[in-house]
Amino acid sequence: MNDKIETFGNLHIPGDPLVLVNIWDAGSARAVAAAGAKALATGSYGVAGAQGIADGEAFSLDAAIASLEHIIAVTDLPVSIDLEAGYGQDAAQVRRSVQRARDAGASGINMEDRMPGEDRLLAPDIYAERLAAAVSTGLWVNARCDVFRGRSAEVDGGALVEQVLERARIYADAGAGSLFVPFLSDAGCIRAICDDSPLPVNVLRSPDGPGHAELARLGVARISHGHQPWAAAMKWLGEQTERVLRGEEPDY
Repeated sequence: MNDKIETFGNLHIPGDPLVLVNIWDAGSARAVAAAGAKALATGSYGVAGAQGIADGEAFSLDAAIASLEHIIAVTDLPVSIDLEAGYGQDAAQVRRSVQRARDAGASGINMEDRMPGEDRLLAPDIYAERLAAAVSTGLWVNARCDVFRGRSAEVDGGALVEQVLERARIYADAGAGSLFVPFLSDAGCIRAICDDSPLPVNVLRSPDGPGHAELARLGVARISHGHQPWAAAMKWLGEQTERVLRGEEPDY
């Protein structure tokens, strides 16, 4: 494990979470780094969206690695890349794809436990094989667990937490560095997962969920902002363009 990978892993502290304002290109990497970030992480939605492409591995692996190389060239911070489902139909292909990220200078990756365009999660043992292949490259692997996607914490929270924890144990055995549970804003469920997960827990910051300070108190070790920074930047650009086209002065 190289120094940056170790540094990145050590930033995952339950109760003192690593905050990642996700970037989408080298320019946004410079801005976030200059603001004092401890590490950088791409979000696949924003990276693809910045090129006018849909999320879900429609953005090619070659393009994703080229984007990563541009980011690595402008920062000394550890960089994690969102590799969606791992860009591979099987574990061997996943390993080759993740190795390309390692060779390009990444310190970590995100990897989903469902295939692009699929709602059904991969069977835990199948995902564990893919996960172990990614881990074998030496990168810090943030194992994404989509159990809460499209589900209600109010209705099924207890059962969903148990499903997440069952998968967390399997993912930990496969060598994952951390557990990413997006689509979850219920404080009780977050605390229950953080209390019993064998891996440090990463959540997606939600406008209707707990804030950073509360997430820290709940035991979260990593907070991601996902596609929200990119979406906010694009919304701002559209609004400013509308002002200019109406003959008004912009806010820049």
